[in-house]
Amino acid sequence: MLRLSDIELPLDHTDDELHAAIMDTLNITDGELQGFTLFKRSLDARKKNNIKLIYQFEVALTDAAEQRVLEQFANQSFVRPSPNTAYQFVAEPCESFPADDQQRPIVIGFGPCGILAALVLAQMGLKPIVLERGQNVRQRTKDTWSMWREGKLNTESNVQYGEGGAGTFSDGKLYSQVKDKRHLGRKVLTEFVKAGAPEEIMYINKPHIGTFKLVAMVENIRNDITALGGEVRFGCKVETIHRETLECEPVEGGSQKEGSQEKDPQEKGSGQITGVTLSTGETLHSRHIILAIGHSARDSFQMLLEQGVYIEPKPFSIGFRIEHPQSIIDKAQFGEQAGHPILGAADYKLVHHCKNGRSVYSFCMCPGGTVVAATSEEGRVVTNGMSQYSRNERNANSAIVVGIEPEKDYPGHPLAGIDLQRELETLAYQLGGENYHAPAQLVGDFLADRPSTTLGAVTPSYTPGVTLGDLSQALPRFAIDAIREAILEFEKQIKGFSMTDAVLTGVETRTSAPICIRRGKDFQNINTCGLYPAGEGAGYAGGILSAGIDGIKVAEAVALDMLK
Repeated sequence: MLRLSDIELPLDHTDDELHAAIMDTLNITDGELQGFTLFKRSLDARKKNNIKLIYQFEVALTDAAEQRVLEQFANQSFVRPSPNTAYQFVAEPCESFPADDQQRPIVIGFGPCGILAALVLAQMGLKPIVLERGQNVRQRTKDTWSMWREGKLNTESNVQYGEGGAGTFSDGKLYSQVKDKRHLGRKVLTEFVKAGAPEEIMYINKPHIGTFKLVAMVENIRNDITALGGEVRFGCKVETIHRETLECEPVEGGSQKEGSQEKDPQEKGSGQITGVTLSTGETLHSRHIILAIGHSARDSFQMLLEQGVYIEPKPFSIGFRIEHPQSIIDKAQFGEQAGHPILGAADYKLVHHCKNGRSVYSFCMCPGGTVVAATSEEGRVVTNGMSQYSRNERNANSAIVVGIEPEKDYPGHPLAGIDLQRELETLAYQLGGENYHAPAQLVGDFLADRPSTTLGAVTPSYTPGVTLGDLSQALPRFAIDAIREAILEFEKQIKGFSMTDAVLTGVETRTSAPICIRRGKDFQNINTCGLYPAGEGAGYAGGILSAGIDGIKVAEAVALDMLK
């Protein structure tokens, strides 16, 4: 089998043209071609009047033809033997687990990271117990829609907490920039397709699923986990971890940044995780616990810190959501080809380095989507973006955020970033009218530094609703100045980006966790043996795919330790 790359074809090519392109490129006859499958498809939209599709194929030839082609193109990178992308388990699955003296591994959190971690553990025969503080995805969807439609917040079942994690109510993007030499991302996508995701996510360049498809998909994966002997419990918040002090060898990478929990995490002595106590009062014992709690489990971060788990602050970003008519973005990105069915709704990725030393960038861009209420705490307003699989809503939205750093913007202690998030979210709640409406402003008014009083051509999609006013009060001055500068710069790349009637909605503060629960090369917390911090909440992922990949990695580490 050969991997054939860089086949360029026009948008409206025929199947015959595709077939001919493969044969012509490889210089083979029809009898030598035994078959081909699509591996990857992407767009080259640099020339808007001549957008191309770029293909990669897995091509099967006769043995003699394959040998000849490899020799002919030995110095060409677009023809190579196909790599093995199938997932390989790190150890033979255990068929007799657990023995009388063995404890089951625990996975805390059932977002993308926890789901993949639990699934791989279950596939290896290790029968994990999953603890999720929120509700199953069906009940969680009802609770979330109650917040959006009626302003009724359930603090334990919402956009942030529950089966599927925060990614359930998002655009469902399934691409990542993590290095993936072992093709773990393909393992994630394969499991998603088995669970009901569209098969196209295996080959399109920027795959996404959308909320409605994610709901059924995560249910099916949960069923696979339980069928393999795993257990998934909802409404089970971990109130306390149990950690006994041990004298261990110093953990590699154990130095600490200035201003965080302590200069050397070994000064307190190392610990060994031994179990957890739940909000129900039940205690579960385990010396292998995966911590996949997501970026908004603030009370859990506080509990872990109090129990002596090593945590340090890390950078994150703050800003607003911006909404434009999707047609404006389509036209700017695709020109006259906008609306072509194979192109779908256009997206963008923007960054600008400002005069004040800050960086502003687009984040979680949702083509044809909506801005959603994403708070998990009473008396606070947070925004996020969401799209369905069809991406056919009238507006495009994206976060426009400013990077901030612990040393400069929230020094003092490991959880100071959470304090800042809460401060900004409380202010947004007040500016919105203290009823979970979000503060909003037209881009033209924001740039002119005047309050907005009426909407223009763009209708905000945020529910329960927006309150127009002055967003310059919602963020620190350096962030406001940077976003104003960036919007004008982004106009040079996306014509219409600074349109007067575009809408800014505040605030976006949950771009990533403001902390890192640091781990060593063995994936265990650097001062707590048996505790495996993972995913976005631990500071090791940013999105559904990277979180799933990290879940696989920590599951493998747990399995290797348990089966050694």
